[in-house]
Amino acid sequence: MTSEAQRCAPPAPADERRRLRAVRRYHILDTPPDGVFDRIAGLAARFFDVPIATVAIVDEDRVWFKSAHGLHGVREVPREPGLYATAVAHGVPHVVPDTLADPRTADHPLVRGEPGIRFYASAPITTADGHHLGSVDVLDTRPRRVSREQIAALQDFAALVMDELELRLSAMRTVSSERALRTDAERLARTLQRTLLPPALPQVPGLCAAAAYHTASADEVGGDFYDLFPLDDDRWAFFLGDVCGKGADAAALTSLTRYTLRAAAIYDPEPRTALANLDSVLKGEYQGDNPRYCTALFGVLLPEPGGTFSVTLASGGHPSALALRADGTVEPLATPGGQLIGLLPRPQFTGITTRLAPGDAVLLYTDGLTEARHPDGTMLGEEGLSAHLSAAAWQDADGLLAVVDDLLTALGAGVSDDTALLALSVPPVPHTTQENR
Repeated sequence: MTSEAQRCAPPAPADERRRLRAVRRYHILDTPPDGVFDRIAGLAARFFDVPIATVAIVDEDRVWFKSAHGLHGVREVPREPGLYATAVAHGVPHVVPDTLADPRTADHPLVRGEPGIRFYASAPITTADGHHLGSVDVLDTRPRRVSREQIAALQDFAALVMDELELRLSAMRTVSSERALRTDAERLARTLQRTLLPPALPQVPGLCAAAAYHTASADEVGGDFYDLFPLDDDRWAFFLGDVCGKGADAAALTSLTRYTLRAAAIYDPEPRTALANLDSVLKGEYQGDNPRYCTALFGVLLPEPGGTFSVTLASGGHPSALALRADGTVEPLATPGGQLIGLLPRPQFTGITTRLAPGDAVLLYTDGLTEARHPDGTMLGEEGLSAHLSAAAWQDADGLLAVVDDLLTALGAGVSDDTALLALSVPPVPHTTQENR
């Protein structure tokens, strides 16, 4: 927390000019409501059990709400000290347990007038170069206190907002640059595709992770996606899936799906719950005669003694992941009954728990792989893929993906759909030879 003098001191004019330039470079002000930001605000409200949560951008003389969960009909408020302006000025989490008892906030319009705010907490939305664009905020009409863990979660929500803004800025810059340089559809599609996938996978202690994306059409943006990211303890979350359709609509759905799953994992990382949250978002965002849906696998990794990992996996209508054991066997991690996400009135999401011991691996893939065809027209299928992998030699996740890459190359023209791959492997015990590889 900051001192009283720091809280009250206004930002230097030069710093404020630079901050406003940073706000404008993201082209976010006065844009229409957006499902991704609305979802983050809604999750924050649920996590804190408060009626109001906002994603706020602080402009020169106003606070503009990109999302205002629970503030019906309010799009902006004047920029006044005490609440939003104070949080942005100093770039640290800002908590007011009782707004009427604090002279800095007692006269704020949202406190004295409707809706009568009595509690306020915020975390700044901070760019990589240190500028505070705004904040993610939770508000209540009664006084209350928060824990350190809740403040840390609020900072995570703010980081999600910043990630989404960076993603969109990157896409805008890419499109602008490509339009200026060339109209080559193939290069543009490849560049846009990269903005929908993580640039690199994080390093998980005790685990090797690798991912790949193979496009069937060089001039069209696909809808397959994957991710791997840490949770708030030793656990790691991962997912892989496939949205319906191609092109710009699929790209928008992919972005919404990926960031919804990340945000859902902050609220509750239980895999079936995460898929249920995604289902609710897709139904809320795509209504009427044009529903949008996807399939996905969502999993959580938990390290255990002896170099083993517990894997809890849930499926929403997606092909089974494959567990490749150290003895050379390939075991489908079947989740029968898992249904499409975003389409059915009351879908079922099914789960399975397994363990990865030293020398084991798990492979997640989209159906572009198993629906690929041999030159004679027969489909590869899950059985054909399992047979190929059980006969192949690989050492880790990178080697496993190399085996699949070689298979896709051999199938050639028989590959008619995009394929996303995510492999996770546990290193074998040192000085132990492995047979049947």
